[in-house]
Amino acid sequence: MLRQIALAAAALLTLTACVKQTRPPGEAGVCYHVQPQRDGSLKYNKLPSAQPDLEHCAAALEAMRMKFLALGGNQTEIYGAYQGNFLFLQREGIFTAPSLEEHRYLALVRSGDGRLVIPGAMPQE
Repeated sequence: MLRQIALAAAALLTLTACVKQTRPPGEAGVCYHVQPQRDGSLKYNKLPSAQPDLEHCAAALEAMRMKFLALGGNQTEIYGAYQGNFLFLQREGIFTAPSLEEHRYLALVRSGDGRLVIPGAMPQE
């Protein structure tokens, strides 16, 4: 029985190693807007100015998203990338992951007035 469990675990590990991982560019200081294409590929559009960290990249992407919405756009959720990590701008906040297929972790949350803040920075009510 123990041997069967060990074989099943080894097979599962082998299968997970074969899963294709979509990783973003890792260029230092460069923030990208990521646009999924119809053929399933991703187009990486560089934002005009260098960003010192992930939080500033997220804020620049959020400003771009808000500007597009003000111009009549309807895309409320967008992707971005910064130094080898994907950014996912969603209604709940901004999430990050090293690949599209991996678990997303909360990086920034929206405050009551819509600003982006580090989780735990806002006092609990």
